[in-house]
Amino acid sequence: MPDPCKLYKSQFKRALETLNVLKINQEQINIKLKTNPICADLHKELRNVDLEIKITKNEIEQAEIDINSCEIEYQSII
Repeated sequence: MPDPCKLYKSQFKRALETLNVLKINQEQINIKLKTNPICADLHKELRNVDLEIKITKNEIEQAEIDINSCEIEYQSII
């Protein structure tokens, strides 16, 4: 029987990968800001990346909840 929670696990995995990429971008922006601390474009880019990180963390949390709910639901059926 195929894993009924596969979709949620896939979403969780993609969100983790996205979070890793965003954190790398955040670090790169922070390094650039050390050499040019008053650059408005870098501050705007950093705010956008910070927002994307928050959104991605929420997606990870939701995927975890969905995985747990799915596993509980299908354990009760078996």
